[in-house]
Amino acid sequence: MLRKYMLFLWIAIGLASIYPFPVRAQEERQVILLTASGPITPAMAEYLDRGLGHAERELAEALVFQLDTPGGSIDLMNRMVQRIRNSQVPVVIYIAPRGAIAGSAGTVITLAGHVAAMAPETAIGAASPVGAQGEDLGETIEAKQKEILKATVRSLASRRGEQAIALAEATIEAATAVSAEEALEAGLIDFIATDLDDLLVQLNGFTVELSTGERTLNTVGVGMVEVAQSFIEQLLQVLTNPNVVFLLITVGVQAILIEISAPGGWVAGFIGVACLALGTYGLGILPVNWFGLVFMVTAFVLFWLEIEAPTYGALTVAGLASFIVGALVLFNSPTTPSFQRVSVPLVIGVAVAIGLFFMTVITFALKAMRRPVEVGVEALIGRLGEARTDIAPRGMVQVAGELWSAEVEDGELEVRAGERVEVVGVEGLRLSIRSVVQKIS
Repeated sequence: MLRKYMLFLWIAIGLASIYPFPVRAQEERQVILLTASGPITPAMAEYLDRGLGHAERELAEALVFQLDTPGGSIDLMNRMVQRIRNSQVPVVIYIAPRGAIAGSAGTVITLAGHVAAMAPETAIGAASPVGAQGEDLGETIEAKQKEILKATVRSLASRRGEQAIALAEATIEAATAVSAEEALEAGLIDFIATDLDDLLVQLNGFTVELSTGERTLNTVGVGMVEVAQSFIEQLLQVLTNPNVVFLLITVGVQAILIEISAPGGWVAGFIGVACLALGTYGLGILPVNWFGLVFMVTAFVLFWLEIEAPTYGALTVAGLASFIVGALVLFNSPTTPSFQRVSVPLVIGVAVAIGLFFMTVITFALKAMRRPVEVGVEALIGRLGEARTDIAPRGMVQVAGELWSAEVEDGELEVRAGERVEVVGVEGLRLSIRSVVQKIS
């Protein structure tokens, strides 16, 4: 009997080894989705790298990188292109949603995808190189950069035909930009997809060339799994916004000035240091005009001098003028892309807020200077205290933490111990008081 059970057990094990359960093949096939918008930054490159690593570990059918970008640095573009081309998983670059663009470096990244697709009403192109500050390059350097980029796009578009190669080169040489329909007609992209579901339908059966060989996509019934940006990646992406960096630097310096002018606390100082630390990251990524930074530093020095040695607004006016000039040129130049510029209304609004703050400070300072200086016992007039004994008409009161001899003001009734009193006069070392009719329990 035992032999029969053992025989059945071995047969079952043998059948299981011959017909394995197709768990991953049928139930866990998935397409990984990454979504990124804004300028190309180190955080975006890191996000793509992390997403591709996840897709490769999960043996995903494909990775869809939904992109909307005005462009970015050539170094970061090259890093992302290399990662895409060496991916073990097919990468689909999808320019979406409607109204999105793949400008400048985004054009090259789109061509690097194993599949390129665009949503309706999107655009691609205008990939001419510019300098780190957004300025036009010198003739020799520009020619070199253009030739390198043209060679890159020729290589990436080689499988797409001569018309696609010519258009790709035109985006570099003449900053040409085209619509999704024009890009599809030229063969620069593979599909126009209205949404992600439509994209998956069109991808099914499409053959791509990976570094490991050809693969035919099977996207029927696959699940779309989105890998969102981490908090750190989102934070670093925000910190490359010139408006955010401008605000962080401004708030940081102002908070430190408050801490210096009124030491003893730590909240303002901590906020200032934290804001400056975050803002410094953005300064290291964005194309900073150091001329503008010098003007802003000068403005903050003038604000500090106004606090230390008030000039009734003269230094504040000079500081505001320097602040506005510095802020307007901090990331701005005639050829700087709009996405790398500080908003002019934001600069004016912050300058007005700083001006109102210093006007308030100066107003209070002037009122304090005009108030007569009170010294000695005369400063006790108007202070409240407590009767320590019955005062009829003389007794003892406690005012400002000290015991004083006191007498009731002429015409006032007797004051009982414990009642609230107000100092109305001083005669030598004796206070003249009156009851405020508020007994202290």
